Amino acid sequence: MQVSGARVLVTGGARGLGRRFVLDLAAAGARVGACDMDATGLDDMREQAATQGLDVWTTTANVAVEAEVESLFADFAAAFGGIDAAVNNAGITRDALLVKVKDGNVQRMSLEAWQQVIDVNLTGVFLCAREAATHMVRQGTGGVIVSLSSISRGGNVGQTNYTASKAGVAAMTVTMAKELARYGIRAAAIAPGFVSTEMTEAIREDIRERIVSQIPLGRMAAMEEISHALRFVLENDYVSGRVIEVDGALRV
Repeated sequence: MQVSGARVLVTGGARGLGRRFVLDLAAAGARVGACDMDATGLDDMREQAATQGLDVWTTTANVAVEAEVESLFADFAAAFGGIDAAVNNAGITRDALLVKVKDGNVQRMSLEAWQQVIDVNLTGVFLCAREAATHMVRQGTGGVIVSLSSISRGGNVGQTNYTASKAGVAAMTVTMAKELARYGIRAAAIAPGFVSTEMTEAIREDIRERIVSQIPLGRMAAMEEISHALRFVLENDYVSGRVIEVDGALRV
């Protein structure tokens, strides 16, 4: 797929990696739309894009709500005359140990914390991928669906919910690639390791240093490096059904 001129919708596009994806794709000539639940963040991102001479379509949407996802893709397709690529970036964390003993009491990860993460990170990817595929099949012109997994999909302490969701994304990607190939639609995933974002920069310095010390390349990834991986997946028409790991050799 040629990025320039491609119609690309990015979920979770207001901040962090999502914003980086939106700005980089728009700078490469793509016709980009971004959704998020953070309306203020979307406004700020759109203003940042404008300072770079870029025009980005934005709207608020909750990817965990079927009706909102259907409206999101219908509105984007109406605005751009179709869709060529969907980037399932929206995700949340609600970290907690499965059980923890404190002061003689057993504390547990709440069902709410489990369900919130599964709803956004897994069900949200399912809904958006299904809707993107529906539009692409109707268009008859193929397309690409890229979802964000994570190095944590292999298991990470304090993230039972998050690891389950990201492992699910990886498995769904393989299945979608096999099912959708007949329609000329590719599906792939990107699994970042630790990335230097506003969130990771806010981590206490000693903890951050301990994290970095475990990364063989000796640093966190720059957001631009993950964005570069996304562009590779979009542009390489033979990449499908795979999870591209960008983690500095942390996961072996």
